[in-house]
Amino acid sequence: MKKINILLVCNAGMSTSLLIEKIEKAGVDQAIETSVDARPVDDVKNHLKEKDVILLGPQVRFKEKQIKALVADEIPVSVIDMSAYGTMNGEKVLQQALSLVKE
Repeated sequence: MKKINILLVCNAGMSTSLLIEKIEKAGVDQAIETSVDARPVDDVKNHLKEKDVILLGPQVRFKEKQIKALVADEIPVSVIDMSAYGTMNGEKVLQQALSLVKE
């Protein structure tokens, strides 16, 4: 069974809770063990351990360079596709995360 640990980064963690459920459900549907942790942007550095990928909510995309510098290319970092985020499309967000890990 595949496994992926995702860190979702947002402003306060409110809007991502529903997205977490949808991503984890997509993982179950695809037989992928999916662990998703949502944290506010100011708390990222304390939650990097064992993360495979970091996805930023569109509202914090301006922090992408800063977070990439923080992880020094050891963990892939990307902004969640805006349409996937807006529609809470967990399957599309999971596929985005998986594609970043494969690169």
